[in-house]
Amino acid sequence: MKKVGIDSLSYYVPSLYVDIEELASVRDIPSDKLVKGLGLKKMATPDYDEDSASIAANSLYRLIKQNNIDPRKVGRVYLGTESGVDASKPTSSYVVEILEDVFAEEYGERCFKNCDIVDLTFACAGAVDALQNCCDWVRNGSNRKAIVIASDIAKYELNSTGEYTQGAGSVSMLICEDPSIISFNGSWGVSTKGIGDFFKPRRIFKKSNILIEAAKLLGQEVSSNEAEVLLDKADSKFWSDSNDLIEVYKEEPIFEGQFSNESYKERVYEAIENFNEQNQRDILSDWENIIFHLPYAYHGRRMIVNKWLDWMKENENFDSIYSEIGKPESANDKEWIKKVAKSSIYKSFVEEKISPGERASSEIGNMYTASIFMSLISSLVEAIEKDKKFENKKIGFISYGSGSKAKIFEGTVQKNWMTKIKPINLFDSLDNRKKINIDVYENLHKRKVSSNINNNDGIIKLSKISNGEFDEGLRNYKKH
Repeated sequence: MKKVGIDSLSYYVPSLYVDIEELASVRDIPSDKLVKGLGLKKMATPDYDEDSASIAANSLYRLIKQNNIDPRKVGRVYLGTESGVDASKPTSSYVVEILEDVFAEEYGERCFKNCDIVDLTFACAGAVDALQNCCDWVRNGSNRKAIVIASDIAKYELNSTGEYTQGAGSVSMLICEDPSIISFNGSWGVSTKGIGDFFKPRRIFKKSNILIEAAKLLGQEVSSNEAEVLLDKADSKFWSDSNDLIEVYKEEPIFEGQFSNESYKERVYEAIENFNEQNQRDILSDWENIIFHLPYAYHGRRMIVNKWLDWMKENENFDSIYSEIGKPESANDKEWIKKVAKSSIYKSFVEEKISPGERASSEIGNMYTASIFMSLISSLVEAIEKDKKFENKKIGFISYGSGSKAKIFEGTVQKNWMTKIKPINLFDSLDNRKKINIDVYENLHKRKVSSNINNNDGIIKLSKISNGEFDEGLRNYKKH
């Protein structure tokens, strides 16, 4: 079978961040709960003029420039996102349009002319779907090149239980034969179940009710019949629209945290079983690192405990657990499981296999579709820092998308991985971001900011949203 996988990669994270301890103080949350309990330190925050398309365009621009990729030789750009900027026009089309303009002088007009582009959406798993699709496409052809982009902005309601897990960013990857960084073996463990643990519905409001509520703000009382009469006579663009209902899109999801956590665990455990039916693995010894989709930094280590116990049992290592914390009092002894999670033997497993991928998440927050790939970058960067011998080592990937689906897959680190990863100054770059105070952050969140906060030099940003008869709402971007 051909070796197919990631040959090069790049990322973009907004240059603004919120300090988690400061947010905890304002929200009256014990900081240890967030910092030590969830592993949170900083929360990447998009600037006034950033969205999922501009963030994606920046990571793709860096991928092309840093690796001398000729866009004319790329056959696919597949983008995974759940933060799309349009309900019809794919975000990938905005990204390609932006970069065709940026690279026009270097590669000629329409350098992506013969490139297939598409968005894939499945909550936080969309970019993993894009990766699988593009790997299959490359493997079934000759000398094919594809680019996978993961780009998202995780945004929750202010003061909600999801607020402190917010983040944003994008990762772009070149997929081809004989990759330099990591190859995938072509097996994918899958588990799906249609549920409502996390979703972004179309919120619907009756127009007459909106008018009644608006009148109340002005100290007026308007009945339902009066509202209908006023609407019939209205000649403004908003009120005279023929629809009786107004649909409102909100970036903030509706979610049930505990249900989503349990769903994550259930899907992942089922998908691991499905993967093992294809490739029997002794995960404790066969996988050098385990890369998770991370809604928050410590999520992987917290939800994999029970499965780790299964792995320890398979390896006949249970006595080492019993010798440290004793035996459970019953089959469902939850207090014993908590002791397991705090045991030195489990902490050693986490430190060796999981924590390298958590570092970036602690500094950025949830990147939705990009989280799992940023975890990979984090793990590889730390391997260089610690001079780990990663060549030919296997890495396991555990992905999850609400709704719900998990995919488990495996990669083998290639001999030239260090050459491609060394130039990625991930943590130095994250250290150079601009901290904003909570008031500024809240105004950005509420969209009360009307100008850019940080320097635009060399960055692709949203420049305007058109309002003409035939282009109302169309987004325009430029590189500064």
